[in-house]
Amino acid sequence: MPKNLPAVPEASELIVRVRGQSVILDSDLAKLYGVPTKRLNEQVKRNQERFPEDFVFQLSWEEAKRSRSQNATLKRGGNVKYRPYAFTEHGAVMAANVLKSDQAIQMSVAVVRAFVRLRRMALSVEGLAAKSTHLNAVTTSTSKSSSMPSAN
Repeated sequence: MPKNLPAVPEASELIVRVRGQSVILDSDLAKLYGVPTKRLNEQVKRNQERFPEDFVFQLSWEEAKRSRSQNATLKRGGNVKYRPYAFTEHGAVMAANVLKSDQAIQMSVAVVRAFVRLRRMALSVEGLAAKSTHLNAVTTSTSKSSSMPSAN
């Protein structure tokens, strides 16, 4: 990544789970892409055909309040003034394409890598859980069979 980009948070730190999906909220994506949140959302509205519901969706008021309190993105004493948009991996890439800024294009690569890294970690955890369940079942059945009286 070029050195002339402003300091931005690590993309993987900005990915949150909403409605069972990994997403980046509009304000965080705008920071990564070096544009105001308002401009990002304007481009989404102007290019609605490029943003189906599996690419971007708007949070409910309850989800917005919850996400804001968890991420502490509002200034002290602030209220949720609008319902943020949540961008999936594909929506984040599409946003970079409609913004057409050099930083957005460069950062979209980092965003995709962060989603891929998160997906790999989730698969690894699922694999470990399955192995643990299998080992537990084997251990339980082995201990039950060894504690049975012999038929002599």
